Amino acid sequence: MLESYLTGLLVCGGIIVAIGAQNAYVLGVAVRREHHWWSAGLCMSTDVLLLAAGMFGVSAVLLSMPSAMEVLRWLGVVFLAWLAAQALYRAAFGRQALASGAASVGSRRKVVLATLAVTLLNPQVYLDTLLLIPAIGAQQQSAATFVAGAVTASILWFSLLAWGGSSLSPWLSRPLAWRAIDGTIGVMMAAIALHLAGGAGLAA
Repeated sequence: MLESYLTGLLVCGGIIVAIGAQNAYVLGVAVRREHHWWSAGLCMSTDVLLLAAGMFGVSAVLLSMPSAMEVLRWLGVVFLAWLAAQALYRAAFGRQALASGAASVGSRRKVVLATLAVTLLNPQVYLDTLLLIPAIGAQQQSAATFVAGAVTASILWFSLLAWGGSSLSPWLSRPLAWRAIDGTIGVMMAAIALHLAGGAGLAA
């Protein structure tokens, strides 16, 4: 059972790290200290639900609806492009340029909705949590222990992003540092949007 747990931990950990859009968003709100634990907690909860659903057969239903995956793909492209544009705008004009909208920027509701969107509009999330990871888990001695390891990886990773980004915030408070962070996040989001637009995000 320990082997199943460690397999889930390592497999899920490697896959979660590779989902760039979600990670970039959580890290961004953590550095800005904008309800980052809400964002991280939502990502963890979503992973738990999707992984459990994948192990109980939702993957078979998802495979029977390729049109739904296509719709999700293009919704994801549009949303990621919008996030990229916002980040690049902040990189170009700095945080002070957004001061007039400070009341709405960083609200808990906005962070929660954006986290849900960047998670649920990414087809790769479904391919990983509902197809790839459960397929590996089905081959383990204990599927439940495998899922426990996968869930542990999600909790550890998003906790690290939230805590690490928030802890580094005082050292990243200079305008130039913020611009570099936003610029990096913007480029990442744009690259992932182009990746999805090309259909690569739907590759198994």
